[in-house]
Amino acid sequence: MRDLVGGHLEHSGFDVQRAEDGIKGQALALQYSPDLIVLDLMLPKVDGLTLCQRLRRDERTAGIPILMLTALGGTKDKVSGFNSGADDYLTKPFDLEELQVRVKALLRRTDRAPLGVSSHQEILSYGPLTLVPERFEAIWFESPVRLTHLEFELLHCLLQRHGQTVAPSLILKEVWGYEPDDDIETIRVHVRHLRTKLEPDPRKPRFIKTVYGAGYCLELPTGSKIKDFQEVLVKAREARQVETSEDERASA
Repeated sequence: MRDLVGGHLEHSGFDVQRAEDGIKGQALALQYSPDLIVLDLMLPKVDGLTLCQRLRRDERTAGIPILMLTALGGTKDKVSGFNSGADDYLTKPFDLEELQVRVKALLRRTDRAPLGVSSHQEILSYGPLTLVPERFEAIWFESPVRLTHLEFELLHCLLQRHGQTVAPSLILKEVWGYEPDDDIETIRVHVRHLRTKLEPDPRKPRFIKTVYGAGYCLELPTGSKIKDFQEVLVKAREARQVETSEDERASA
């Protein structure tokens, strides 16, 4: 499988480094700083999920897009992959042409020009939210929030249509860069991650709302409501800090 995938990508013009286990894979990632990592889940010595988490924790590899390959196609398996930090997920058996489409889509998204350069109509700020493309960061109620590339692109997609319901098919095409399929678990996982970073209570979202059967809607407050929500967010952050401190004391 490694030789088949590597050979196909090399034939398509890519420079490919191969690793037969997770330990060597991490070493190659640190040595070469690749533009993209194709990561098999079932690796010897260190499995793909563990390796993905290690790569995401290391500043030197945290921003490299990761396409995960696996024979495990269940919803829970995909959720585990995305939660470990994967950007995209391809289930075996797969067509090599589809692999190439996914690779090119990931590279196109991460190498894209800064937002706002190509279009005068792109929205980068509305109400309490401002996007900072250079740092993949959101200024949310005056506080900076670090986002992954995918979280940033997803939030940007919703911001362009704030107050409107955005269909999953459009999100998949615009954010992931390929034609939609019938599996929207990819979107659900990343919406949950965004809610964790932006919502006072991610279980009861006020800003990133699910419109059942239709998609997602970003609803942002304006005017005097901004101050009211800012106070709610401050209290929520303080409560989470208290919970974290208590958990750390309990584990100690």
